[in-house]
Amino acid sequence: MAALLLLLAGSVVVSVSIGQVDVPVRDSARVLLHELTGIGGPGDPMFMDVVWNIRLPRVLLAAVVGAGLALCGTVMQATLQNPLADPFVLGISSGASLGAAFAILTGFGAAGAVGAVAGLGVPFWAFIGALAAAALVLGVGGAGSRTSPVKLILAGTAVNALCGAASSALVYFADSAEGVRSVTFWSMGSLASAEWATLPAVSTVVLIATAFFLFRSRVLNALLMGDEAAVTLGIAPGPHRRIHLVLAAVVTGMLVATCGIIGFVGLIVPHVVRSAIGPDHRGLLPVAVLSGALFLIWADVVARVVVPNAELPIGIVTSVLGAPLFLHMLIRKEYGFGDK
Repeated sequence: MAALLLLLAGSVVVSVSIGQVDVPVRDSARVLLHELTGIGGPGDPMFMDVVWNIRLPRVLLAAVVGAGLALCGTVMQATLQNPLADPFVLGISSGASLGAAFAILTGFGAAGAVGAVAGLGVPFWAFIGALAAAALVLGVGGAGSRTSPVKLILAGTAVNALCGAASSALVYFADSAEGVRSVTFWSMGSLASAEWATLPAVSTVVLIATAFFLFRSRVLNALLMGDEAAVTLGIAPGPHRRIHLVLAAVVTGMLVATCGIIGFVGLIVPHVVRSAIGPDHRGLLPVAVLSGALFLIWADVVARVVVPNAELPIGIVTSVLGAPLFLHMLIRKEYGFGDK
């Protein structure tokens, strides 16, 4: 944990130095030291503006989003007892896409429109879509007989397909080429809109969720072993599963509404950490959170510099970086999930 924290701090300093305009690491460190502690001079005014006002909010948002996605992926894999579960398994991504597409293509996300309260706009509707999709999945998964991981995953698959079809229909019938481009870019994820004002709400949600799940490591360990094992340990799977999934849906909905859909982080990071330190969530959760933050910080660096004078959607970068790593891990290691 100490090594990861030091690596995370170093990554923040180095990553704010990298971009279309290179800033020496020494100057970046001087700017950060002056702004955070008041020690030393501010340095070059141009460097200060680039580092403090433009890049640092983006890097911190990348860290928070990466940590939140890794946290939700770890929790959902244990709660649903499925190694392929990630933050979007409940249809959250497709629901957010539908909400964003609706806001962009119908004008509801424009300034002054309904839902654009306090400048929320598209993020507001994306968050509403994400929560509505998650609520539908939980309602369908709990209908009839008792809620089970298989029912929830199947319900999520159905809701994903339904919301995806609705989003495609909106794009197909849209008469705004600019709106279609905006929907497409949003659906691939971006941290370009990061600013200081967007950090407090997202950071607070992720910190509260992290603290909550850290105190529930024993419950997550029991759920990972299966419902029968959990019952024998005195833990009722149903209520705990609903609490976990609702909170994970809220966190993921907030993250998706802030920066669009960034896939693969919630799938790959928990698997890599689990293969390294084991399935005990007392260590798995904090290490996964820090690893997710590191992964997305450097994925964002790649997105900023790989195409000259342009920005690659970060969702593409996370998939390109994560998929080979995942395959390598599966091929080279004897990997297990839970007690299997």
